[in-house]
Amino acid sequence: MMTIEQIITALDARVLRGHDKLDQNIYCACCSDLMSDVLAFVNNEKTALLTGLTNIQVVRTAEMLDLKCLIFARGKVPDEQVLDAADELGLVVLTAPRTMFTCAGILFEGGVRGASLPWPGLES
Repeated sequence: MMTIEQIITALDARVLRGHDKLDQNIYCACCSDLMSDVLAFVNNEKTALLTGLTNIQVVRTAEMLDLKCLIFARGKVPDEQVLDAADELGLVVLTAPRTMFTCAGILFEGGVRGASLPWPGLES
């Protein structure tokens, strides 16, 4: 688990929205540009979504799953429509100047885990 404040520090991230919600705890993370995968595998609302996809579908996916934080990798910044929609939902939105893989590794080292997959033989 990490707080969003700790995530910002660890990833050298910049806050785009949700400055007043940085004390929230994040237990899980999901990395994907396919929102159908996010919908299929995320099962914890205290999850951060790491993505390079900057369209409104990312916010809609976060809304459906009651996610708390969006992290846009590779320094990407979504347009104002996307940021405003995220703001309306109370999401924290960050941009990090690292690849998704690197962000995921840093979060894992900090105690954030991925979703458990329901496949036989796999253990989380």
